[in-house]
Order: sequence, then C-alpha cells, then structure tokens
Amino acid sequence: MVKAIRQVLILTAVNFRRWRRSPQIWLAFGLGFIACFLLTDKTVQFAENHGTVMQMFEPFIWTFGDAKSILLISLCLLLLFSDMPHLGAEVPLMLIRTSRMRWMAAQILYLMLATLLFTAFILVSSCILCANYAFPANQWSETAAVLGYSKIGQSIAIPAFVKVLELTLPYPCTLHIFLLMLGYSMSLSSVMFLCNLLRDRLGMTAGVMFSGFGLFLNPEIISEWFHLSEYRIRTANVLFGWLSPLNHATYYMHNFGYDDLPRLQTSYLIFAGTALVMFALAFLRARRYAFRFTGTER
Repeated sequence: MVKAIRQVLILTAVNFRRWRRSPQIWLAFGLGFIACFLLTDKTVQFAENHGTVMQMFEPFIWTFGDAKSILLISLCLLLLFSDMPHLGAEVPLMLIRTSRMRWMAAQILYLMLATLLFTAFILVSSCILCANYAFPANQWSETAAVLGYSKIGQSIAIPAFVKVLELTLPYPCTLHIFLLMLGYSMSLSSVMFLCNLLRDRLGMTAGVMFSGFGLFLNPEIISEWFHLSEYRIRTANVLFGWLSPLNHATYYMHNFGYDDLPRLQTSYLIFAGTALVMFALAFLRARRYAFRFTGTER
C-alpha cells in the first residue's frame, strides 16, 4: 500500500515537472491573469475614481459571482488539460514500473491538484490587482454598498447583488464562490479527461460543448430569443438554475431561503458526483485503453 501511494505521488510530480518547459501551461496561467485584470478593472477604477476602498475579496466576489466571468476563466482549462492524459516518451517506462491503475490514479490526482492550483491562482490574482484599494476586515465596504444599493453597479456591469450583501459576509461568500468555481472547473476537467480517453482530441470538443451548454441555458438569453413573459422568465430562471452547470457555479443563482433555486450544498454534491462518475468511468476505460505514444525524444 505504501509503495502504491509513493508511486502515485511520484507520477503526479512528473506531470507537474512538465510545467517548466510547457508553453501551453504558461499561456493558460497568463490568459487567466489577463482575464482577471480585465474583469476586475472596472471595480478598481470605480474605487479609484470615487476615492473609496474595498474589502480585499470584493473584486473576486463581484467578478466571479457572475456566470459569464466563470465561463471565461474556465475556458483557460481547455488549454491546461487539452493533452490529458499526457503520453510523452517517459510513459512507457512508467507503465513497465507500475500498473495502469496507479498511473491512472496519478493522472486524476494531478488533474485535481492542478485545477485547485489554477483556481487559487485566480483568487490570489484578483486580490493582488486591487491591493492598493483594499482592507482585510470581514465586512462590506462603502464601494460594495454603493454598487449594490444603487443602479451604478448595473450600469457599469458589476454584478453586486443586494441579497449577497444582506445575507452573508465577504469571507464566507468568497469561500463559497471559490468552491463553486472549483467544482465547476473540476467537472469540466473530468469530462475532458474521460473524452480524451474515449477518443484522441475529443476532450477539447467536449469541454467547449460542456461550457456552451451552460451558456445557452441562461434565462436572459432564452427570454430574448423567445420573448417570454415575466412569469415565464421566473419559471425559466428556476428551471435553468437546476439544469445548467454554469448556473450551479454562480453564487447568486442559489436558494437563500425564499425561492426554488438549488441550495449551495446541492450544487456541491452535483459537482462532486459528476467528477466522481467521470473519474470512475475513466478507470474503467483505462483497462482497455490503447496507448499511442508521441514518440521518443532525440
């Protein structure tokens, strides 16, 4: 048992060692940082122009509490995991020295840790970008109050929602948004991983379809297409809140005690269940997977 765990950890570390010489990895993190800068810039500019300060997690909360921002950041994962499982020249030796199941366990552990690291990178980047105007106390700032209780936030496309301000505080709100992003990203990564095992390069297509499914199951888009009445818009909001994985990743699209939207715990269970099912299917597929290696380095 100890030997098996040691082999899994070593194989996982080998995957992370590829990051040093992989332009694809650096591009994914670079695009993630640029997206953070572009998405949080409006909040920072508002605080600068009005001479106010923010709680240090507020730019992350207002930015990634919105479905479109989560979708944009999660697309960086398409770059990060498009070639998983990695089948470089070192893999034949790994398979000789260990079993397929241990090698597969290492790929999944790497996938989970890399997703966690990328999500944490997005959180830290958002905090760094607003550091000059931020304070650490666990309370909403004057900036949040202005954006939430007036129409200014809506006019400059910053999703500061009143029910978020009234029902929670910055620290627990940040934790929930981080976990929702992590759950959505993990589900997306697991779908890509399984589809790459089923057919080479199918993972990228599956990732785009998974993201597109969540994007189009949006009450705003559906109401514009079909010109729904206000009552039907509310019904669609609840229906798509349950059906769309992207809405499950959106903090304000949850039940806080007075509607029929899914609760936070429900979304966590759905994301965890999706990832576990995908990984279990990946283990089954690995037994009959025909390895095609990229060749030997010269």
